[in-house]
Amino acid sequence: MNRGAVAAIAAALFLLALLLLVLPKDRDTQDAPTLPPTQPATEPSGEPSTRPVAEPPTKPVTEPVTEPPSQPVTEPPTEPVTDPSTGPVTEPTTDPSTEPPTEPPTEPTKPPTQPPSEPTAPSARPQQGSGSLSPLAVRGTRLVNAAGEPVQLRGVSTHGLAWFPQFVNEALFAEMAQSWGVNAVRLALYTAEYGGWCTGGDRAALKKLVLDGVDYAERAGLYVIVDWHILSDGNPNAHKAEAVAFFREISALLAQKTHVLYEICNEPNGGTTWQDIAAYAREVIPVIRQNDPDCVILVGTPNWSQRVDEAVRAPLSEFDNIMYTLHFYAGTHRADLRNTMLAALDAGLPIFVSEFGITDASGNGGLDEAEADRWTAALNERGVSYLMWSLSNKAEDSAAIRSSCAKTSGLTESDLTTAGKWLLRTLSGTAPALSDPSTPPEPPSTTPPEPSDTSPAAQPEPSDPPAVAPPTTPPSETAENVPWLTADLTLVNEWTSADGAYRQYAVTVTNTTGAPVESWQAQIVLDAPFAIDNVWNAAATASGRTLTLTNAPWNATLAPNATLQTIGLILRLLT
Repeated sequence: MNRGAVAAIAAALFLLALLLLVLPKDRDTQDAPTLPPTQPATEPSGEPSTRPVAEPPTKPVTEPVTEPPSQPVTEPPTEPVTDPSTGPVTEPTTDPSTEPPTEPPTEPTKPPTQPPSEPTAPSARPQQGSGSLSPLAVRGTRLVNAAGEPVQLRGVSTHGLAWFPQFVNEALFAEMAQSWGVNAVRLALYTAEYGGWCTGGDRAALKKLVLDGVDYAERAGLYVIVDWHILSDGNPNAHKAEAVAFFREISALLAQKTHVLYEICNEPNGGTTWQDIAAYAREVIPVIRQNDPDCVILVGTPNWSQRVDEAVRAPLSEFDNIMYTLHFYAGTHRADLRNTMLAALDAGLPIFVSEFGITDASGNGGLDEAEADRWTAALNERGVSYLMWSLSNKAEDSAAIRSSCAKTSGLTESDLTTAGKWLLRTLSGTAPALSDPSTPPEPPSTTPPEPSDTSPAAQPEPSDPPAVAPPTTPPSETAENVPWLTADLTLVNEWTSADGAYRQYAVTVTNTTGAPVESWQAQIVLDAPFAIDNVWNAAATASGRTLTLTNAPWNATLAPNATLQTIGLILRLLT
């Protein structure tokens, strides 16, 4: 080998040695940033990118892990894989630092077979605070829920929303659901009385009360009835246009609420026939059905919702989910009306008792708990729903709350009337405790008890004024500057009992003076002496055969030729 070749080889070896010395140092300083990290890369929040799939399956974010890929959270976490900062992490769940401790969770990560909020098929008694109650339907003569299970609604009706709005509140509704055994409440929207929907009432305030009441009921787990409470207007067709407009609007607003029922005419009376009611119903029901095709609708029956036998002969068979209302007051309505109801049920008519009381039909006096117990035993046996009148502190025996009680929630038994305690005992299945000894007993009613009625006919619930009671005595018949107006009586009902004959009249008062009046009185001579048993929307006195009527505070003002048709009275004939 020549000296030149040796020199070349030596030079090459020298260069190779230099490279071997330099290259390890260069790899230490330049290759380290490209190595996969020893810990999982972090998201902006600082949490490991694999944490979401490793959380316990009870949390919403992990439940859908095994759902179809159409759900974003179930797709592979593409961002952590493709982001260069995370390195080639292909199986996030294999990193022990992100696995749940110890063994896999006992609960599967797939979605549960039922929604966590419980489905739309509650038991016959809804769970309080459920938020979404099962829609109801009518099967045969019974209410059923979405699972086809029988449902019996039991509860209480408000008094007129315009007069006792304070009892439509969330705390009281929740209290009734939790402690009273109530599972339904009725919102009584009067139509023709003072402050009614069709007689100058504040419609915006009344609608808000209805909507608030529906929401409070839903949150408490209560079903709710929106009640178009006709009474002194007698025939529901008198305000049919207003009814159609009201139910069109309110059913649209409540169309998604599964706990709402509609009562389209409270107590038709004054000679209103079933044909009148059916014609009205055939115009109102389709309006509701446009917005809520399947809700339960309650239809009143003639003679203050007592003649269910007339509906048996010509039911509204073209509609589904319809029930027919029967009202009773235990101090007046006894076995005869109960037998009418049972016969209608046997004939296949679905009946709903949307209003009843344990007093006589005037709502004041004639308390009869034993007869009320007989009624509820029959209703429970046949699964008929029933709601008591009334959730108010009005100074009358049918009110559930003592008139001396100013509370609107947080009620104790000492705050309840005899009727309220009876309701508590009946719905909760427990006998009420004795009243608080520090609370004086509720004074007895001054209204004489109503005689036992031997026929299904009865007096109506009176058309109640605002909280201000009418004067107990009218002005003197010779009072100066009090004009005399013209009055006419129309006989609407009569019956006989052990202590005499009774007549019920509707009264029409007309201002024939030719000038506005700010107070008035009227006289009518009857064909026989009488005693006044009950009167509403006026004050009245009797002298032999002469009846003297005096305005109530809320109907004192009348324009020339104006007519009042909201006054009624019940007279007992004297022999």
